[in-house]
Amino acid sequence: MFTGIITDIGTIGAVEQRGDTRVVVHTSYDTATIDLGASIACSGVCLTVIDKSGPGVPGWFAVDVSGETVSRTAQGQWTAGRRLNLERALKIGDELGGHIVTGHIDGIGEVVSIMPEGGSHRVDIRCPAEIAPFIAAKGSVTVDGVSLTVNSVADQPGGSAVFGLNIIPHTWQVTAFGAMAVGNAVNLEIDVLARYLARMKDYMCA
Repeated sequence: MFTGIITDIGTIGAVEQRGDTRVVVHTSYDTATIDLGASIACSGVCLTVIDKSGPGVPGWFAVDVSGETVSRTAQGQWTAGRRLNLERALKIGDELGGHIVTGHIDGIGEVVSIMPEGGSHRVDIRCPAEIAPFIAAKGSVTVDGVSLTVNSVADQPGGSAVFGLNIIPHTWQVTAFGAMAVGNAVNLEIDVLARYLARMKDYMCA
């Protein structure tokens, strides 16, 4: 489990095809504190550490990304040079600063506009019809692993929706959002509470 509070920006240093896609991520984390088998969220995707740097060398860790994961995450994410929002798994007793995040991607969004708004950035993202009902104003959503509050939602023809976010300067600076551009694909995870409420509603109405 995660909280959507980013603690490092990693950079993909190498990508190798070994059946699955093996990705090496450069990080400022102290890899001595990362166990093999540990989970790290990479731009919202929960992945398992299968190798890491030793002492005395710049930090990196390696993960295997399955074909299923590649097909369900943002296009172009698993390429050398790509910056990733990183978060280590939540420990019992840690502060829950964002919201409960599982690291499982529910859909791919598209950035449709970025506008300065005061000292912040207003970002509008189009989400597909299958997850649009789970996006609500003042609710939570995870975008590329970052826990954010939805400011507005506008339903679109065909069942999709465009939702608006306010990205404060701190978040813009300490995440990979600083490189965000219109047209970018982003990983979306809906609020786990919305998921269960929808399931309960379907059960009660059955």
